[in-house]
Amino acid sequence: MLAARQGNVLASRLIHRAHAEAGWFLYAPTCALVEADRVRPGTAEHLAALPGVTILDLDLPAALAVAGQDTWAAAHSRYAAQPTPERPDGAVVATTFPKRWEGEPVRVLDLGD
Repeated sequence: MLAARQGNVLASRLIHRAHAEAGWFLYAPTCALVEADRVRPGTAEHLAALPGVTILDLDLPAALAVAGQDTWAAAHSRYAAQPTPERPDGAVVATTFPKRWEGEPVRVLDLGD
C-alpha cells in the first residue's frame, strides 16, 4: 500500500489492471490499510478512492484470525490471502518485503525495485 502511494511502478500497474481488466481484483485488508495510513497519512483515503481496489472488512472470522497475532496488518493480509469460496485459489500478497512472508502459507508477488 505504501509502495502504491509512493509511485511504485509495479503497484501502479496492479491498480490499473484491477480497474481496467475483467477478472483482476485488488484487495486491501482493513488492518493493513490502517497500518499504512499510520506510516503515511492519507494512504487509506487515497487507496479507498481508487475504483480497482476492494477494501476487505474486518468481519468476525477475520477478527478471530487476527486477534492473537502481533501484527494485525500482516495477520489480516495472510487471512485475506487464504482460499475462500469466492477465491478458491486464494489471493497473492503483493509486497516490497517478500522475505517477511517466507514460511507463510501464501503466494507472494515481489514489488521491489
